[in-house]
Amino acid sequence: MLYTLSRCPSHRARLGELSEQVYLPQPSLSRLVDRLERQGLLAREADPSDGRGVVVALTGAGAQRRREVGGRHVAAIARHLGHVDVDELHELARLATRALPPDA
Repeated sequence: MLYTLSRCPSHRARLGELSEQVYLPQPSLSRLVDRLERQGLLAREADPSDGRGVVVALTGAGAQRRREVGGRHVAAIARHLGHVDVDELHELARLATRALPPDA
């Protein structure tokens, strides 16, 4: 969720937009947002383009946590794929891309 928000314009998105990107059902997504909000990693704000709507915004603490987790994630991938050569990485990327939904 933190990574997804970090890639959104102004680090903000409506819940409906997020649900399309994180592949969670609405109830699970709402619970996740609640937990991250309690931890100070996200904030709910009025949607500036539609006063009736709500957007979820990445906080400074959320951006920092995303960087920390992202760094550990990259290190873990390097540990597990360090023995794979460049041609194999290209093939892995090709196969992973084929596995994405057509509209991704």
